Amino acid sequence: MALQDKLAAIFSVKDSPKKIAISFAVGVFIGMSPILGLHTVLGIAAAWIFRLNKFVTIIGVYVTNPWTIVPIYTFATWFGAKLLGVKKIIPAIDWNNISFNYLLNEMSHLLLPFVFGTTLLGLLSAIAGYIIIYQAAMRSRQE
Repeated sequence: MALQDKLAAIFSVKDSPKKIAISFAVGVFIGMSPILGLHTVLGIAAAWIFRLNKFVTIIGVYVTNPWTIVPIYTFATWFGAKLLGVKKIIPAIDWNNISFNYLLNEMSHLLLPFVFGTTLLGLLSAIAGYIIIYQAAMRSRQE
């Protein structure tokens, strides 16, 4: 489904522009959250708990997908590291003795910047998503 088709599907929903925009914003926030692997489940749960539109919430969640998650998470970690004053973002890696445990040990200092950066970026993206979708939904209702 192309982006244009997803947007058309969002605006064809029979909910109010406010509910559509909130549903999308919550989905975007969850999609950018640091809780890997649970985005869809959390999106459905949040939509059910807060009585949001499940379809629109999931569209927001899927802003992050296998093609976008690496650049989004990389930027969010860098952003979080810059805001938290982390100087050594990328450590020197001993490629001859690399292992999963070695990488976890060498990258552990990035956990807090990752969580902080993804949460803040998710919040900012949710606010921007709300404004954009609300305005677009209002315009689509006037046509």
